[in-house]
Amino acid sequence: MFASKLPQVGTTIFTKMSALAQQYDAINLAQGFPNFDIDPLLQNCLVDAALTTSHQYAPMQGLLDLRLQIASLIAKQYNRSIDPDEVLITAGATQGIFTSIQAFVHSGEEVIILDPSYDCYEAPVLLSGARPIRIPLAEDFRPNWKKIRESITPNTRMLITNNPHNPSGTIWDNSDFEQLESVMLDFPNLLLLSDEVYEYIAFENTHQSIHQRELIRERSIIISSFGKTFHITGWKMGYLVCAPQLMKEIQKVHQFLVFSVNSVAQKALTSYLDQVEIRDLANFYRQKRDFFREGMRESRFTLLPAQGSYFQVASYSAISDEPDTDFCIRLTKEHGVATIPLSVFNANGEDRKLIRFCYAKTKETLETAIERLCKI
Repeated sequence: MFASKLPQVGTTIFTKMSALAQQYDAINLAQGFPNFDIDPLLQNCLVDAALTTSHQYAPMQGLLDLRLQIASLIAKQYNRSIDPDEVLITAGATQGIFTSIQAFVHSGEEVIILDPSYDCYEAPVLLSGARPIRIPLAEDFRPNWKKIRESITPNTRMLITNNPHNPSGTIWDNSDFEQLESVMLDFPNLLLLSDEVYEYIAFENTHQSIHQRELIRERSIIISSFGKTFHITGWKMGYLVCAPQLMKEIQKVHQFLVFSVNSVAQKALTSYLDQVEIRDLANFYRQKRDFFREGMRESRFTLLPAQGSYFQVASYSAISDEPDTDFCIRLTKEHGVATIPLSVFNANGEDRKLIRFCYAKTKETLETAIERLCKI
């Protein structure tokens, strides 16, 4: 018999709710993936790439032309000049996160995770033999910098941040970045892993990136996602950016984890990035957010602010006082709409009677979901 390295990990809530949605023929607003077609231009780029000779291993770090395109995008978006050697193409953002943690976190060290948090952060910390320190965000889903500072010890190796935030859709303001810089400067051995996969889906407040924080970016690893940006989650394509001294260690793990990433997809994205205006994406999702929020005004759900990402958090406290997981299951079975309970994102299981909707769906899907939800 063997001892599990992740004994507490079972089937994720995302898999459970999606399976339940299929079983009860419910609309799936639970799992965070779009249900509409990709850009026809990107589709054509993929077809063209498939007709080339790009079917063998790509370079370990990624196609040079793609990394040059990313460097150009970062210069345009964030006014930061980087070398293509500071970019690593990854098999999705999750692989970038896993690889970065494995590269730097040692057994017995600590990693600070801010709850509610996505479930891909904790597992690689545990597999490193390290200890995840889960710190709740404030009620408005902004960082509690006092608690964060008090939680840092000589064993703390890394702080993981996520902005725009999943699941809440909250975006940091400048004061948060100033507080982060203060913490990083006071603890010079601390590394930052900045998950920015929804960076191009920000609405009223412009997304600020660690790319723009010159004081701390040399000790930061910035995670981005083509899957989220271009709604191609099934391609599992992402990238990370960091300073050369960090990249050297990350590549040591990357080469033994995946070595290189899908060559045809890289070729297609290289061509696509040369033709697309990425800033249009925010308006595309803003229209979906506004449509969903307007439709839900007649419901008994209370919608929280949604500043970024493609998620909408809502309170159901005016409808029921049952636990959020039970409410989501009943919502799926009895009303035909699947959602995600927020308590599963918290290590302490805190239940504030909040659920998360994904509105990255077609207008027809959202219309039907809104109709069902307004009848509750």
